[in-house]
Amino acid sequence: QVQLVESGGGLVQPGGSLRLSCAATRSITRVFNTFDMGWFRQAPGNQRELVAFLTNSGATNYAEALTRRFTISKNNARKVIYLQMVNLKSEDTANYYCYVNSSLYGSHWGQGTQVTVSS
Repeated sequence: QVQLVESGGGLVQPGGSLRLSCAATRSITRVFNTFDMGWFRQAPGNQRELVAFLTNSGATNYAEALTRRFTISKNNARKVIYLQMVNLKSEDTANYYCYVNSSLYGSHWGQGTQVTVSS
C-alpha cells in the first residue's frame, strides 16, 4: 500500500515562506525515483489545481502564476518531495496535496496539508 505523508503546512503571514514535505513510505520507497511527482492545491469552492510538477527525468512544470515563487524538488535518498514557497499571498491559502504517478505503479495522493496565509 502506497502512503504519502505531507507536512509543513500552517499559518503564515503574507510575504512569508513555507516548505512543504511529502514523505513516501512503504511500497514505493524502492522505486521512488521512477515516479513523476507533483503538488496540487485546492481552496474551498475551487477545483484542485496543479502547482508544480517534477518528472522522473528532472523536468519541471509550474502553474504560470507561481513560477517565480514556488520551487519543487525531491530527495531520492530520503524519499521526500518538497515544495518551497516564498512571498506567500492570501490567495495561496489552500489544502496542498502531493501526488506521484508511475505507469507501473499507478497514481497516488497524499492526505493534504493546510496552508493559510493571513495577517
